[in-house]
Amino acid sequence: MPILYVVATPIGNLEDITLRALRILREVTLIAAEDTRKTRRLLAAYDIKTPMTSYYEHNKLTKLDYILERLKEGDVALVSEAGTPGLSDPGYELIRAASQLGIQVVPIPGASVVITALTISGLATDRFTYLGFLPRKAGERRKLLESAAEDPGTVIILEAPHRLLATLEDALLVLGDRRIAVCRELTKFHEEVFRGSISQSTEHFAEPRGEFTLVIEGKVEKPQAELTEGIKERLRRMQLSGIKAKEAVAQVAGETGLSKKELYRAWLEKV
Repeated sequence: MPILYVVATPIGNLEDITLRALRILREVTLIAAEDTRKTRRLLAAYDIKTPMTSYYEHNKLTKLDYILERLKEGDVALVSEAGTPGLSDPGYELIRAASQLGIQVVPIPGASVVITALTISGLATDRFTYLGFLPRKAGERRKLLESAAEDPGTVIILEAPHRLLATLEDALLVLGDRRIAVCRELTKFHEEVFRGSISQSTEHFAEPRGEFTLVIEGKVEKPQAELTEGIKERLRRMQLSGIKAKEAVAQVAGETGLSKKELYRAWLEKV
């Protein structure tokens, strides 16, 4: 029975392709490629002459039946412009349709900008939320960011250069000034990884160029503050010195993170 191979290709450096991927690309009867020009450069580099057909965002539905028909004749390889197909790239519809028809779908793993950026970010890797490319409209973009605001897992976003600053500004507004790794042109000649805060990144990338992957720290829970004997003693001294309750409570709350309600209660109890 024919097989649909989902083949990961390099995200930049053409050497980042597996031996298995090269063999599959040689053996299939057809390659469905998101960007035939880029895939042609990859095939030429390894002297692969397998026929190609375009399969991208604006023809993925009209090309679906054609590719499924070709699968009746032989194996087909699905490749995206770069990296792993189906991650913010066309592929989901074809994979689902092939599966529903009982066609075997086989993954050929390899490069992924999502995992590559995460592993070098210096941020937690045990749990993450992938948001892909954010919406173009500011309101929709902020709404999607808000959906991940309470998640303790690291957040990963893809972004184009002309929308980078708007996305960083919205991330700062919605998520706060968290730690971030901004990865630019990964595995390419101008590769760059900036690590710092979101506010610092907006200054660093004043004139952004290239393709970006943003890795943002998840929500960090602050340890619960406790009303210790030392804090009670501080309040007691403030009382004796004549400081008013409102002023004392506000000052200690700002220093300790304790609620004003709890501190005021202690104040009334004459600590």
